[in-house]
Amino acid sequence: METIQSIKGFADLFSPESDNFSFLEATAREVFGRYGVSELRTPILEKTELFARGIGGETDVVQKEMYTFEDKGGRSVTLRPEATAGVVRAFIESGQHAPERVSKYFTIGPMFRYERPQKGRLRQFHQINCEVFGTDAPHCDAEVMLMLATFLKSVGLSGLSFEVNSLGCPECRPTFHQRLTDYFAGLDKGKLCADCLRRTATNPLRVLDCKVAACKDVVAEAPRIDDNLCPSCKTHFDTVLSILDAAGLAYTRNPFLVRGLDYYQRTTFEVTSTNIGAQTAVAGGGRYDGLVELLGGPKVPGVGFAIGMERLALLLAGREPARKDFYLAVLDEKALDQGLLLAQKLRERGLSGEVSFAAKSPKSQLRLANKLGVKTCLLLGGEELAAGTIVVKSLDTGEQTSMPQEQFLATLG
Repeated sequence: METIQSIKGFADLFSPESDNFSFLEATAREVFGRYGVSELRTPILEKTELFARGIGGETDVVQKEMYTFEDKGGRSVTLRPEATAGVVRAFIESGQHAPERVSKYFTIGPMFRYERPQKGRLRQFHQINCEVFGTDAPHCDAEVMLMLATFLKSVGLSGLSFEVNSLGCPECRPTFHQRLTDYFAGLDKGKLCADCLRRTATNPLRVLDCKVAACKDVVAEAPRIDDNLCPSCKTHFDTVLSILDAAGLAYTRNPFLVRGLDYYQRTTFEVTSTNIGAQTAVAGGGRYDGLVELLGGPKVPGVGFAIGMERLALLLAGREPARKDFYLAVLDEKALDQGLLLAQKLRERGLSGEVSFAAKSPKSQLRLANKLGVKTCLLLGGEELAAGTIVVKSLDTGEQTSMPQEQFLATLG
């Protein structure tokens, strides 16, 4: 019978890759908890309309990249391509919004996009997201960025670059849009790629972050949002930057860092790395004060970010996994039951490790214990079973001693 293989772009994660994902998730829960951010679990399947409205019907994500199908009831449903729209939907539906209330959530889980699989990007990928609703204070923007920086530091990553920008607001952005439109209209059309030619008419902001070299040259001379911020946006952005400066977070102001959807405004940021090929974004976010209202909720401001777990996992590829505490080697078949029960007592005391399910020679079991990288190998044979003892061998120093099992357990507390 022909074997069934996984779908292209969908990966199985075994250890040590899965260990890195677990490490990222555990660190996120610990760090975000310090900031009062609670975990929210949303469905991976939502009504297609949510993403058409929340992401934008004209975007490539909605038009080309979503896994959309009709269910048995004839309803159009979609595997979530990103997390924010679902979080906003849950926030509105739950009725948790209230005046003067700040709500903080994080989510962890898989997303789905039909894109060409490449390094660090799969059709099923995973994200850690944070969303904060209920305040437009610049201090919240700064706290979200500092929390992201704390998380990245806590997982041991370095060599990352923070880039920040302000996108203005509905008051000042129309003027900037018009200046951009006028600038692009006066250019030789051959200087822009096909996508950017279309964007000059539909969304000129998106031209600013095009990765095509020729377009980058054109954009270098384009008007900058810095020169078009209204006093309120300028004060907001200056406050964010002053807090980041005081906290010691290094960053670069990037006037070409944008988000393509109208509900994004003011602060936007991105974290990039050059350690997985060309400069690659591993996290990004910004303020989206119009999204809750766009999805049918009240006028509630929001800010958040998304972290690409596959890309972070690539950066953690050389991380040493946590060592297991013990391997309990059973040397006599009569000791198999006692070995399993002793291993259970060790685990109940907080230790991690494995026990052999078959009696084998000391040499082969010590070889396995070394391969597993455990700290201590415990040996239980017929003599130890009869005497109620255990042989404790440190794999770091090579020291070996025999002691009563109860005494050994007592040393563990």
